[in-house]
Amino acid sequence: MVMERTLVLLKPDAVQRSLAGKIISRFEDSGLKIVAMKMVWCDEKQALNHYPLDEEWAKNVFEKTKKAYDKENKKMEYKDHIDLGKTIQSWLTTFLKEGPIVALVIEGPHSIELVRKMVGATEPRQAIPGTIRGDYASIESYSLADNKKRVLRNLIHASDTLENANKEIKVWFKDEEIHSYKKDIDKHF
Repeated sequence: MVMERTLVLLKPDAVQRSLAGKIISRFEDSGLKIVAMKMVWCDEKQALNHYPLDEEWAKNVFEKTKKAYDKENKKMEYKDHIDLGKTIQSWLTTFLKEGPIVALVIEGPHSIELVRKMVGATEPRQAIPGTIRGDYASIESYSLADNKKRVLRNLIHASDTLENANKEIKVWFKDEEIHSYKKDIDKHF
């Protein structure tokens, strides 16, 4: 059995809309275990550590953006993937610093995959009902964000790979802030 830990951030829009409790209860109701949790007011350094400008990430974002722009016959205003990456990184860090964040480390078998399914598609309007973004952020879209020159206000971040989860957890938590304890359901794992 693969026991994993993943990072979840309830972004400023989730906290501002008083959704933290509803979102956290979904993870607990599913049987996943919260092993660390705190409210943080993110600073510039922490935001940049969470969203570092990475060549591969920038290329991926550029290709997705170009494809979306081509579909809508919109002209790309970015000269290359690094130019777009710097812009997106700036928007992301500004958003993380907008208000308090609730940071969690969630543990359980296949927790990365399960949490990502529960969270839903990155673009809330594509997230199906029953997911966190589908239920609470469904009117948000890339086109709205582009028009406002900002990132998606999509309530939540969840690590996408084990490697990223391990890196991201270290950005938000010290080892001594992560706890080990038994739940009744643990006997089945």
